[in-house]
Amino acid sequence: MRYLLAATALPLLVAFPALAQIPTPERAVTDPKSLTSPVNPDARAVPLADIGASRSLSSAAWSADGKQIFVATNLTGRTNIWRTDTAGSWPVQLTQSDDAQTGLAASADGRYLLFQQDVGGNEYSDIYRVPVNGGVVENLTNTPDRRESDLLVGPSSGLVALVTKLKTQGQSNVAVMDGAGRVRDLTREADPQFSWSPVAWIADGKALIANRVRIDSKVSEIWRIDVASGKSAKLLGKADTVYAATDASADGQWIAVSTDEGSGQIHGGLLEAATGKLRWLKSTPWEQVPASFTRDGRALIFRINADARSTLYRFDLASGAETPLAIPPGVNYLVGSEPRSPDGTMLMLNHSGADSPANLYLYDLAAGTARPATQLAIASLQPAALPKSDVVTYKSFDGTLISAIVTMPANLKRNGSNPAIVLPHGGPTGQAQDGYSRYATAFASRGYVVIQPNFRGSTGYGKAFQDGNVKDLGGADLKDTVAAKHFLVDSGYVDAKRVGIFGGSYGGFMTLMAIGRAPDEFAAAVQWFGIINWRTMYRDQDEELKAYQRSLLGTPESDPQVYDAASPLTYIRAAKAPLLTIQGENDIRVPRGQAQEVHDILKAKGNVVETIFYPAEGHGFQKKENQLDSLTRTVAWFDTYLKPSPVR
Repeated sequence: MRYLLAATALPLLVAFPALAQIPTPERAVTDPKSLTSPVNPDARAVPLADIGASRSLSSAAWSADGKQIFVATNLTGRTNIWRTDTAGSWPVQLTQSDDAQTGLAASADGRYLLFQQDVGGNEYSDIYRVPVNGGVVENLTNTPDRRESDLLVGPSSGLVALVTKLKTQGQSNVAVMDGAGRVRDLTREADPQFSWSPVAWIADGKALIANRVRIDSKVSEIWRIDVASGKSAKLLGKADTVYAATDASADGQWIAVSTDEGSGQIHGGLLEAATGKLRWLKSTPWEQVPASFTRDGRALIFRINADARSTLYRFDLASGAETPLAIPPGVNYLVGSEPRSPDGTMLMLNHSGADSPANLYLYDLAAGTARPATQLAIASLQPAALPKSDVVTYKSFDGTLISAIVTMPANLKRNGSNPAIVLPHGGPTGQAQDGYSRYATAFASRGYVVIQPNFRGSTGYGKAFQDGNVKDLGGADLKDTVAAKHFLVDSGYVDAKRVGIFGGSYGGFMTLMAIGRAPDEFAAAVQWFGIINWRTMYRDQDEELKAYQRSLLGTPESDPQVYDAASPLTYIRAAKAPLLTIQGENDIRVPRGQAQEVHDILKAKGNVVETIFYPAEGHGFQKKENQLDSLTRTVAWFDTYLKPSPVR
């Protein structure tokens, strides 16, 4: 504790006694001089309007007969629902609303499409339905003080499993909903740190496999719930250990599970329901997560997240053979609560790469081929026109290995004159992955070298690494982030005095910590909905998020010194960098007052500061005009403060 307090009065990079490095998967350290800027005479700045017009893939679902696909995407500038033929057709719009519509699931009888929708980004969604051929949209639950989400359609009874959460509580429960929208809770969780979620229907719809997960994702248990009575039985669980289910085979024999027991890294296997015996997939140092059984029960699809790139594999239950699915490298994962086609021949998956925006793909299991089912990117955003990325590894201050994604512009001179931007991710229990980033694309195509570090606290590198910033938020993880800047400078391309920092949520918090604790490191900053004051955060935020905050920091009463050391408020008056803040008015994760507090302090001090608030937006901007406006303002801010003034 004294170390944290002492650090408040000293520069960030002052020498402290050597700390033991945190173990992570072994990998080679990257020589920064190995970075190269490709020669491309056709390189150009990708129009921001085109980037802003790229459509999202928020959710997808099969129709009951498999002949059609429903997609939640923002083709019109709002995330609404569209329908297209599986074989390919022009998409037809089913719904329209200013509020985002996601979490799609076709009803068992095939008549309706179910979905969830909140109000102005407030994250308290109701369950709606619309006829699959279009028509009147109905709000089935209509409960402003309760969130319903995570739909899992039952096999035949008309029941749908879902998650419910009251505004007054931190915990959530598993429930079932009938065709009229009546909801019955099956669990009665008393601990606000724990949440339940349904995983799979078993026993012909008479029971559910469910997970009970602690808010920090470091403890998880697998349960069986009887639907009629609500009686539950723990199948797998252990103190301070993750055991999570992801699917159950159609015959109920096997449950797909993942755990961090033993290695501290998430790895996958199979639980035999009758005997409780476990069968493991082949060992890997990287995160390994089962996804879904094939409908014939012969194979399990699983994902390996290896250093920010994910690959899908097929595990044959009879032979034990593991075969990668033929999908381009990047970020790949199965989509929807039911990714398998009704006939079992195809899988729906999301694919994106640094030079290829996210798209919905259909994977033919028999042929071993994938084809795009949608074209969500505008024409100018084709791989040939977009900057590429590399995953690099560098050592932080204590020798801990840190991975990062570097996006390099074309045609740069290695003369130490180029600008750069550091992009810390949200979370902190998240991970920057080597997929498409509209921000990296916008910056790199305009001459900025971009780095996205996976600082300690990130997922994907083992339990010890994920725990590395608990009660030290904005401490060692910030040093990891500053080290990312120095890695770029050491490449010979980047001017140390022309580096900016930009992030949202926890990335916004890291941005505020960076300009306060290391005021000479970054020449300009942009933060979206970041935290300045953990005390007022704890006072003002949702009960579920309070529980998450306790897992990272304790409470203001139990750990006041931790709160002081981890709050940008403690350091922000030392900030020098011009700061742009953008915030949603309706954000329940980082309430509006956080942005106002930043603005008022720096404005009174005389700093260059600008703050923008978007009405009817939550934690992240759903409306396309706000997505484009926020991106445009962010690029303009860095162009103003990181690029040299034009010669007159």
